[in-house]
Amino acid sequence: MPIIQAEGLNKKFKVYKKGEGITGYLKSFIHRDYEEIHAVADLDLEIEKGEIVGYIGANGAGKSTTVKMLTGILEPTSGKVTVNGRDPHKNRIKNAMNIGVVFGQKTQLWWDLPVKESFKLLKEIYEVPDEKYEDRIQRFTEVLDLEEFMEKPVRKLSLGQKMRCELAAAFLHMPPVVYLDEPTIGLDVSVKEKIREFIKEINQEKDIAVMVTSHDLGDIEDLCERIIVLDEGKKIFDGSIEELMSRFSERRIVLDVKGTQEVIQLNNPGIIDIELQDGQVEVVFDKERTNAAELISEILGKYDVADFQIKEPDIKEVVKRIYKEGIEG
Repeated sequence: MPIIQAEGLNKKFKVYKKGEGITGYLKSFIHRDYEEIHAVADLDLEIEKGEIVGYIGANGAGKSTTVKMLTGILEPTSGKVTVNGRDPHKNRIKNAMNIGVVFGQKTQLWWDLPVKESFKLLKEIYEVPDEKYEDRIQRFTEVLDLEEFMEKPVRKLSLGQKMRCELAAAFLHMPPVVYLDEPTIGLDVSVKEKIREFIKEINQEKDIAVMVTSHDLGDIEDLCERIIVLDEGKKIFDGSIEELMSRFSERRIVLDVKGTQEVIQLNNPGIIDIELQDGQVEVVFDKERTNAAELISEILGKYDVADFQIKEPDIKEVVKRIYKEGIEG
């Protein structure tokens, strides 16, 4: 049985609709109009034990609403959801004891307490045995470089320091499920790399299911084998990153053509567009209708090419296109 399972999950909100101008403002004192927002629509979701799944979408797609339902903060409007066999909203305390959460904009640490005292409080809350607590704190301190600020109050930590502590706090009781919402937001490259390595190490060792929502596609690409794309509350893709990339058959050949400052002319029916970018020619083609070898052969037969490069789309380009245009099928 999947450790996270949702069937036909829906969440609707009523939002106050403000009238226009002074007339609308005065009318609102007598009668308020509301509009219904469908934040999550008919979502089916299955995540197995030990999976690291990327859960992405544009702002307002419904990612945070989903996580709040899975953590028990929000009650679904309709549908069914279980986490580790429990309804997270009806069993909020038991559910909370068996999950870890990192929200990029919120903290689970005590603002005025030193970091180590926050960890001790979490140890008592989650009923972590003394020996396991000491072992984990020692390991987290080494792997995440926490030693230098363990005595500092949380309010005096830098963003990178705080996020490393938040991550340690989320995994302190080694829950079967951890939700990471923007875990590397605003961090420099070295800290991001440290955090990602920590997540992968703990996931592999303890078989913890991790759900990552992030606008930093480096997190998704480095951590996740599976990716779920949400758009306007609906799931539009669920599969591997390789499957997602293969859905977009557009490729590019970048050419340095000697003696030309104009767009070259080609007759291949698989060509989508030919562009001139910074003195180089870019041939955009559909890999389902032609291939790079055919195009390069034709180009070399017509033009004097000094150099060329075949460009595969990266995940950033693909996701940006999905956010802008959606995805077919």
